[in-house]
Amino acid sequence: MSEPIQQFVAGELPVAVYASEAEMGAAAAASAAQVIRDTVAAKGHARVVIATGNSQFAFVEALRDQDVPWGDVTAFHMDEYVGIDENHTASFRRWIRERIEEPLTPAKVEYIIGDAPDPQAAADAYERLLREAPLDLVCMGIGENGHLAFNEPFDADFDDERWTRIITLTPESVSQQVGEGHFPDEAATPRTAISMTIPALLSATHVQVCAPEARKAKAVARALSEDVSTACPATKLRESPNARLFLEPASASLLPAQA
Repeated sequence: MSEPIQQFVAGELPVAVYASEAEMGAAAAASAAQVIRDTVAAKGHARVVIATGNSQFAFVEALRDQDVPWGDVTAFHMDEYVGIDENHTASFRRWIRERIEEPLTPAKVEYIIGDAPDPQAAADAYERLLREAPLDLVCMGIGENGHLAFNEPFDADFDDERWTRIITLTPESVSQQVGEGHFPDEAATPRTAISMTIPALLSATHVQVCAPEARKAKAVARALSEDVSTACPATKLRESPNARLFLEPASASLLPAQA
């Protein structure tokens, strides 16, 4: 198993930095697999939320090599663009289908229907599914502007009573989607998405956050140093005793040397 080159605790959040993105992904995958095995052993089934996006590639690739009882797992995802069909190249449903459902064959995958005729009804339906039983594991990342899922700065609600809602993307998030190659330009990028809320994400018994790449370094530094507030939603992780943060040298490059 990969061993971290640096470890510390920020608030209640354990942070581990690994020597490379691949080692970070392997460590996160091993941790997730252990959580799922333990949960299935104790409860007979596990409910797991898996983030989509480029930052999760190393983690998901490494997850394929782990011993996971996928036949006893229900998988969820965090968000989906409003108006995007399931076969669009940027669809998070497609991401989950191609990287989780087809290669790993969990017992069930619950999808957010982003192109439903009534987006609010689709959000409500997904919330009901999420609330049917406790979430055992959430695997997520941090956005370039510090968002969690699509809970944007100043719009995020740490005390939201809802578990899903329709969110308007900030210009920074739109730019990130274009920069990651999901859309050709900002004009083609949807401005709204159905997203799990922060209380829903942090309700899980275990929360794992993988945040690799230099483009995430500023957001990581803010998450670990700024006052906890919706100015940087990821700061809330420091008050989440069930969470763990996995980094690599590029994403940890702006952290204080003494951390």
